[in-house]
Amino acid sequence: MPLLSTTPTLSRRTLLRGLGGSAALGALAGCGVPAAYVAPGDRAATDRSATEQRLTWANWPLYIDTDDEHPSRRPTLEAFEKRSGISVEYIEEINDNDEFFGKISLSLMNHQPTDRDLIVISDWMCGRFVRLGWVQEMDRSRQPNVTEYLDPLLRSPAFDPGREFTVPWQSGITGIAYNRRRLGREIRHVSDLWAGDLKGRVTLLSGMDEAFALLMQGNGVDITDWTADDFHTVCDQVEKQVAKGQIRRFTGNDYIKDLSSGDVLACQAYSGDVIQLQADDPDIEFVVPEEGAELWSESLMIPNLARHKANAERLIDYYYQPEVAADLAAWVNYVCPVPAARDVLASSGDEETAALAEDPLIFPDAAMRERLAIARDIAAGERSEFAKRWNGIVGV
Repeated sequence: MPLLSTTPTLSRRTLLRGLGGSAALGALAGCGVPAAYVAPGDRAATDRSATEQRLTWANWPLYIDTDDEHPSRRPTLEAFEKRSGISVEYIEEINDNDEFFGKISLSLMNHQPTDRDLIVISDWMCGRFVRLGWVQEMDRSRQPNVTEYLDPLLRSPAFDPGREFTVPWQSGITGIAYNRRRLGREIRHVSDLWAGDLKGRVTLLSGMDEAFALLMQGNGVDITDWTADDFHTVCDQVEKQVAKGQIRRFTGNDYIKDLSSGDVLACQAYSGDVIQLQADDPDIEFVVPEEGAELWSESLMIPNLARHKANAERLIDYYYQPEVAADLAAWVNYVCPVPAARDVLASSGDEETAALAEDPLIFPDAAMRERLAIARDIAAGERSEFAKRWNGIVGV
């Protein structure tokens, strides 16, 4: 199992920072500057996959299985290299969506290669790349496992209908975590965060893209088709709770520390974090509110002018084999995008591994799945206005 990181810069659901530095480049993309758009005919380079058995893959830290005795070894990746003959340069360089955007955006908008064949970023940022034409459509004829095994809930998000340009690496849920023993009652609704016995003991996520959907769902909004009025209603509500002193602060992944110490009793949280918190404190619970919760992913994409596209597509498909997906899920503990991996884990001779098949935060059960939805992303023309409003509340 990966060590739980409490360092905000290692958050895979990252903060939306102010409009400065690399975020300024994000604002440029968000506004859909015409010069940045790359037409379909200008996205592909000559594919060298047949003659160069290699690829370069950029991912987040702590986001792939490693060997317990030799942490520098990655068993599933090594198995792919041995089976395929393809050498993979695996770079753990993505610590923040906006930061990484800033690192490669100048190359992409200037029609230059990024020297990366495969990248993994959050779906809301994937939407930005797709709109700008910075990623290549995948050849599904090379990906029969993706076609067969990708979770139906993840197959057609608004930013990439049909998943033509993206494939989920791992998924997760933004819901509510709380300490049931310390609170002394259940939390079942988003509105429960505003109860009097939680005054000053609640945190919300500071990133706009991370926070808004769950709060909208608390208002009964269909987050696959929300409106500007829905967003501003949420902002009005959060401003009211800030003024009352209900919200202790806004956080990145450092909510983990607050919840573990007892300074906070309930908070917006990510399912993958809570699985690991529960290993140390079984009183911490994760709830998908009755109104619903957001299902999100970090997704694999092949950037423009990648020189080893076919090799990258082959690697993606390898990770969609249920046996491989099961090995990965057992290590990272996020929502597995391959439901068929559940049966693989359940049949394990190791009791602890088999138990993971019954964890609804890795394989959501039918009742939970009915309450999960992928939010439509924030459109290009909305981002600047919404970020200004949200960051003013959060204090960014």
